[in-house]
Amino acid sequence: MDINLSEKDVLGALSTVLDPDIRRDLVSLNMIRDIRIQGNTISFTVVLTTPACPLKEQIRQDCVRAVRKVAGPSANVDVNITSSVTTVRNNAPLLPGVKNIVPIASGKGGVGKSTVTTNLAVALAQAGARVGLIDADIFGPSIPTMFNCEFEQPGVRNINGRNIIVPIEQYGVKLISIGFLTPPDSAVIWRGPMASSALKQFFAEADWGELDYLLIDLPPGTSDIHLTLVQTVPVTGAVIVTTPQKVAVADATKAVAMFRQPQINVPVLGIVENMAWFTPEELPDNRYYIFGRDGGKNLSEKYGVPLLGQIPLVQGVRESGDSGLPAVLKEGPSQTAFKELAESLARQIAIRNAQAPVPAAP
Repeated sequence: MDINLSEKDVLGALSTVLDPDIRRDLVSLNMIRDIRIQGNTISFTVVLTTPACPLKEQIRQDCVRAVRKVAGPSANVDVNITSSVTTVRNNAPLLPGVKNIVPIASGKGGVGKSTVTTNLAVALAQAGARVGLIDADIFGPSIPTMFNCEFEQPGVRNINGRNIIVPIEQYGVKLISIGFLTPPDSAVIWRGPMASSALKQFFAEADWGELDYLLIDLPPGTSDIHLTLVQTVPVTGAVIVTTPQKVAVADATKAVAMFRQPQINVPVLGIVENMAWFTPEELPDNRYYIFGRDGGKNLSEKYGVPLLGQIPLVQGVRESGDSGLPAVLKEGPSQTAFKELAESLARQIAIRNAQAPVPAAP
């Protein structure tokens, strides 16, 4: 039996379905495409704001229920789910093909910031996003080791008479690090302006192409590198990594305060509490709070920003970092935690982009 509905009727039904994060209906967000009505079947495409959306199935079911309210319970509703990552970067002179630039920062070293950045990047790429990663820790680059490519060198391409760096690609992530350009056992002894100049080159003289997310692994603390970043490119928002212990949270507080200063004014997308508890591989249900408890959670509540995730301290995470095979690629509690962290970050980026005005070019 054919369904006597128009495309307008279907859009009217779908206008009652809200995006669970943005809290606006799918029609006004322009997320509904390609409506077709053939016989007893109504098909359409829902374009999500990220391929890492954890609520795909909920949105699908909400759409089916809404359409059947007007088409009848026997209607066959075929929902195709795809994605197009949102952005507020329009006509950007630098990195024009990059939709979102997200620095990952920490107040102090040793909290696992590079480990978190590595696994976030790989998790987003696994979800179907186009991802790049800049290792901006000029004096202590660790990304080459964590991606098992410390002895590789990026290529060079001549474009319009200019030599452009071609990022290395590993695990679906495009990578640039000073570690690719210097011998592994040598030290980079530069003053601040030289390090800042290197970061600018990674932006302006590299062929990043089209990316949904460009993660920046920042050095610990607050330095010239941080200022150079926010003065060079519009940043979507920052992520702060801390461990639960008091001294780490105190330094992470300074990092939050830095991004909120008027001259920087970068939204903090959320807090990651790394090493939240120790879990032995052989006892996955046991938790030992060896660095304290809920320090990152309390920090997120104090500043009114999301707690993106709590990552357990598992021996396999350390082993993965040393071997160059990120933990998110191996089954276990760490894989689950990092995948959920990537989903949380992608959601916060989509929410930020839906609410934020388009920034002025720097």
